[in-house]
Amino acid sequence: MIRSKREIVTTKIATYLVLILCSIFSFFPFLWMISTALKPDTEIYSTTPSFFSSNFSLTNFVEVLEESDFLTFFKNSFLVSGITTVIGLVIAVLAGYSLSRFGRYRVVRLSGMSLTLSQMVPGVLLLIPIYMIFKTFGLINSYLALILAYSTFVIPLSTFMMKGFFDTVPLSLEESAELDGASRLRTLVQIILPVSIPSLVSTGLYTFVTAWNEYMFGYVLINDVAHRTLTPGITLFRGQFTTDWGNLMAASVLAVIPVTIIFVFFQRYLISGLMSGAVKG
Repeated sequence: MIRSKREIVTTKIATYLVLILCSIFSFFPFLWMISTALKPDTEIYSTTPSFFSSNFSLTNFVEVLEESDFLTFFKNSFLVSGITTVIGLVIAVLAGYSLSRFGRYRVVRLSGMSLTLSQMVPGVLLLIPIYMIFKTFGLINSYLALILAYSTFVIPLSTFMMKGFFDTVPLSLEESAELDGASRLRTLVQIILPVSIPSLVSTGLYTFVTAWNEYMFGYVLINDVAHRTLTPGITLFRGQFTTDWGNLMAASVLAVIPVTIIFVFFQRYLISGLMSGAVKG
């Protein structure tokens, strides 16, 4: 049955209206957070809250940057997330390539199954064992503790993301390189990785954002300010009896900005990378 032009237009309008409403619903909390960060304390704690204000100022942002350890938390998060991303990508590329090209071997299939099973274990169940292991080796309150913990959780899914892409790469590319005398590692580095940039970017973004937003392990494994990361560090704006909502919202806005900028600049790579392994052929 052929749909009329009027039905098609009506369907499009309804679709866009639903998408607009969903976008407003999703984006409104972030707008409220920005609004609160720009308000003076008298309006934040008012019994009649309002979205707009005639006294918007950057006071809360200045206090967060100058009177707290926010910049230390920011630096720590960037350092830990960056190193975790590099380690996660290197291991994910090698493991994903192995699962894709050597899946005929039983040990490789068992390794892939082990990675799948590891995703079924909630991270909170591993908190105490990991803490005891790190305490035994003297890694508590160190960057290495966070890097190892975060890498443990991002590598399985990152590996399957890379495997999904490698499955779509024609074997003829590698066979041509082998005929020219290239080794397996050289083929991977010079032939496969250059065409894997979208998948590498999407996997790297997943790894970075996961490490950047992690709270539980950052809160338990780090007890000193010098090594505390951003997410657990923001909770310091909450006291036992009071909460500095202005500074808390300002710190939250500043914490979101780097991830937002990364997604804006790498959005096209992220979408193509996620879709590259969805359809084989």
